[in-house]
Amino acid sequence: MSPTLTDSKNHIDRFLDTLWMERGVSDNTLAAYRSDLQQYALWLDKNKFEMANAQEGHLRSYLSSMKGRTARTMARHLSSLRSLYGYFVREGIMKYDPSTRIEAPKLGRQLPKFLTEVEVEALLNAPDTGTALGLRDRAMLEILYATGLRVTELIGLQSGQVNLRQGVVRVLGKGNKERLVPLGEESIEWLDRYLQDARSELLKESICDTLFPTRRGSVMSRQAFWYLIKRYAVIAGINKTISPHILRHAFATHLLNHGADLRVVQMLLGHSDISTTQIYTHIAQERLKNLHAEHHPRG
Repeated sequence: MSPTLTDSKNHIDRFLDTLWMERGVSDNTLAAYRSDLQQYALWLDKNKFEMANAQEGHLRSYLSSMKGRTARTMARHLSSLRSLYGYFVREGIMKYDPSTRIEAPKLGRQLPKFLTEVEVEALLNAPDTGTALGLRDRAMLEILYATGLRVTELIGLQSGQVNLRQGVVRVLGKGNKERLVPLGEESIEWLDRYLQDARSELLKESICDTLFPTRRGSVMSRQAFWYLIKRYAVIAGINKTISPHILRHAFATHLLNHGADLRVVQMLLGHSDISTTQIYTHIAQERLKNLHAEHHPRG
């Protein structure tokens, strides 16, 4: 190993040790930093530059050598370099940070994954409604798709927040902002069945105001619900990456596909800024493009 590469390795090791002790970052994050910085160290060694004497031009040359990589990968490498050189400045190894004037590549906003209407139907039908747990899960999935609630809002629902007679649920969202969201006939029917036939069986002797308790009579965790929805996706034969908010995304996308006003969708989702809601119009546009390409004779 060349002296330059040895020096770089020592710098990286000390930086990662400091990162672990001061920030307590995960092993995966440390491994990602190490991979990025080792790649940078090899480039420095090949070009006979020293890590602790690098100038802005050296960093730009290194990033230029990565052309062909995705913008996200480039941004991650730059982030690793910024963290390293910020550490060098704090420790007095360098007087200034050569990465400060380098702009990160612009990342296109990633469209959220969503399910088609056929896939949603299969997912909703996946729970075994002959059991108390299956009936609870069906009611939860139906409400998610009918209302677009966040998972944390769903699992935190109290019995008093739902009014079946009026067909609405009162939600306390981010920033303690309250909103009323209509339930729809199908979710009302499943929720009524669950309340009549399953909730008391789950609670047994427990006293709990949570609308959808676990079998131990406690509040369900977000992780538990994520596991639940992924399991039902497998049963439904859905071969997509499932996120906890997959039905929230489907709710918004399907509403817009069927002509709903963007402002209405914004209010139902509880978004404070309409720009957050506009991401779903991009999904609808992508769907139209795909349909055109698939079915138009000159697509």
